[in-house]
Amino acid sequence: MAIRRDLRNVAIVAHVDHGKTTLVDGLLWQSGAFRANQDVAERVMDSMDLEREKGITILAKNTAVQYGDVKVNIIDTPGHADFGGEVERGLTMVDGVLLLVDSSEGPLPQTRFVLRKALEARLPVILVVNKVDRPDARIREVVDEVYELFLDLDADESQIDFPIVYTNGKDGWASVDYDPENPVDGSDLRPLLDLIVEHIPAPTHDEDHPLQALVTNLDSSPYLGRIALARVRHGVIRRGQQISWCRTDGSIEKVKITDLFVTEALERVEAEEAGPGEIIAIAGLDEVTIGETLADPEDPRPLPVLHVDDPSLSVTIGINNSPLAGTEKGTKVTARLIKNRLDAELVGNVSLRVVPTDRPDAWEVQGRGELQLAVLVELMRREGYEMTVGKPQVVTKEIDGKLCEPMERMTIDIPEDYVGVVTQLLALRRGRMEQMVNHGTGWVRMDYVVPARGLIGFRTEFLTETRGTGILNHVFDGWEPWHGEIRTRPTGSLVADRAGRVASFALFGLQERGIMFVGPGTEVYEGMIVGENARQEDLDVNAVREKKLTNMRSSTADELERLVPPKILSLDQALEFVREDECVEVTPSAVRLRKVHLDQTTRVKMARQRTREKVTG
Repeated sequence: MAIRRDLRNVAIVAHVDHGKTTLVDGLLWQSGAFRANQDVAERVMDSMDLEREKGITILAKNTAVQYGDVKVNIIDTPGHADFGGEVERGLTMVDGVLLLVDSSEGPLPQTRFVLRKALEARLPVILVVNKVDRPDARIREVVDEVYELFLDLDADESQIDFPIVYTNGKDGWASVDYDPENPVDGSDLRPLLDLIVEHIPAPTHDEDHPLQALVTNLDSSPYLGRIALARVRHGVIRRGQQISWCRTDGSIEKVKITDLFVTEALERVEAEEAGPGEIIAIAGLDEVTIGETLADPEDPRPLPVLHVDDPSLSVTIGINNSPLAGTEKGTKVTARLIKNRLDAELVGNVSLRVVPTDRPDAWEVQGRGELQLAVLVELMRREGYEMTVGKPQVVTKEIDGKLCEPMERMTIDIPEDYVGVVTQLLALRRGRMEQMVNHGTGWVRMDYVVPARGLIGFRTEFLTETRGTGILNHVFDGWEPWHGEIRTRPTGSLVADRAGRVASFALFGLQERGIMFVGPGTEVYEGMIVGENARQEDLDVNAVREKKLTNMRSSTADELERLVPPKILSLDQALEFVREDECVEVTPSAVRLRKVHLDQTTRVKMARQRTREKVTG
């Protein structure tokens, strides 16, 4: 096998907010990718608006830095397990990984997830202990925890013998001999780049093997159309060359490559040819999809199609059929447009599934978690779509004749004062404690295995009970037999019984019943949820009742009515809140909660029918 010593392909994998994208910023600055006076935003790799707003990486992206004679291609992968499909695709393009771990938080559930995928792919690992300047850093303990994680994931001897580098991504320095007892800052990130060149294998290829390139991601351009991102496995690919396009259905078609690009820093630059090991972008294949192979026209040899983990959560997305549909800024409201948008999302997102339902205007969208599905809905909303989104449900499957449900491994960091209340919350949700560690600093770490449906709506309740101090992370852990009924929300809904504009006089009387979601002047309709009832059952209320004028004088006529400000729910919170008979109305300008059946009489009949089914079932 021939070796390309002038190239390294590496992916950065880590838990959310451990500093991957900030470290890539430092590598780009120190490699001369930007001018000294250039105005560059922080986390330059997070290019989507949603990524900047949420502070997380959603899409895997690649960049390249030049270090001496070696070009280092870097894949910045998402740290959230909901976007695990992006991680799995990124790992197919590289020859090694940088496992980034926070010096205080240590390995968390998503760290386990991304490391498991790297070990399954037999990729060598460099451990990067980041944020070593934190005042609460516990570097030695974190390194020990990483070793334990490798052992827990059944890594072999060669995989456990990994190099370690200590970094401060924000200040842009790395050190291989950092001593926590006598900390001395490094000067730059050269030690990290030296380790990459030394320990990440150079790409290998067979010189006699015909051309093979695997498409692992897609992009689009207003000028070039669909762009396929691929890694060349063997052979050389050239601009204007005719190749064989091996589709996922087994058919082979001959096509011509119109444009060929390689990555330099953050830019795609035109190239005449690209050799083995190079990560390329190709234009000219209008219908290419992820997992397909570009091969030699005379001797086409397709590579195995990419497979990612199956979805564990689903929501139903349908047209907006509320009385306010089409009255706001939504421009795409028909079933055909929504279906076309969902089909377009499937092209570039291999971890999603779209399944038809018994309704022609609604579809079941299956994904990895609440965040992934909420991001899809938010993107559609910003593009002008109006839709209704149902309560998230778990995707079940039969194993050995038993109905099984997805389980989540969850790690919780909380002040020790809240251990009792959190334990009680998770007991109600069928959680099983695996481990509890008290670090002696007033904080406790608890590891749980919980049914995925038990975590729907849990985050909001958890933050409320811990006064916003708790830290919660979870990742898919496997399948277990159905755990029985879980009641995730102990409160009911306040439902408007008529249309109109909300009146202050009505709100003054209703706010004693619970928490209001609407303020004075808000347009409501029958069946719309205007608040959360403090009691278990739903309550139909008149939110538009105004004070009647009279010619009689009253001693209390001029009393000031003090209204509690309404609780405005975000899209994520709304999806967590709704029950089975409720849904979320999403438009470009509003997020509303409503009942699936708006008519009060119909809702009563459906509730009685569900009660009968529970009794007889």
